[in-house]
Amino acid sequence: MSDNSRINADKAPKPVGLYPHARKVGNLLFLSGVGPRVAGSDANDSGVPGLELDHNGNFKAFDFEQQVHSVFNNVKQVLEASGSSWDKLVDVTVFLVDMKRDFHTFNRIYAEYFKDNQPCRTTVEISSLPTPIAIELKCVAEIG
Repeated sequence: MSDNSRINADKAPKPVGLYPHARKVGNLLFLSGVGPRVAGSDANDSGVPGLELDHNGNFKAFDFEQQVHSVFNNVKQVLEASGSSWDKLVDVTVFLVDMKRDFHTFNRIYAEYFKDNQPCRTTVEISSLPTPIAIELKCVAEIG
């Protein structure tokens, strides 16, 4: 696989490790895990919409809905930078850190974004993510 199959989207937050935002393989696009951090933030700055931490790193304010909208925007940015688009998503894996608290909210917002295109979807609960976020998506889309 050539290096030009690696994609990094300028309008999406930088990855928190050594990996690209996406890779093209044939007519498929595989996105690395995408969280809700805003572009320009880094792993040391939360940059998470609706999240405020105190000086000890404890939660002061939390808005899961803002995180969902932000993660969808970040996925869209990676898709567009890669020559794909929202309507070409074919599979979405959702990682939530608190299924009981967040699943119904996520499901409601998801339905707003996926009225027409309905990719396959898997939603799982995990114990944590590498930054103070409550959601991450892993996506596969068509190109072209």
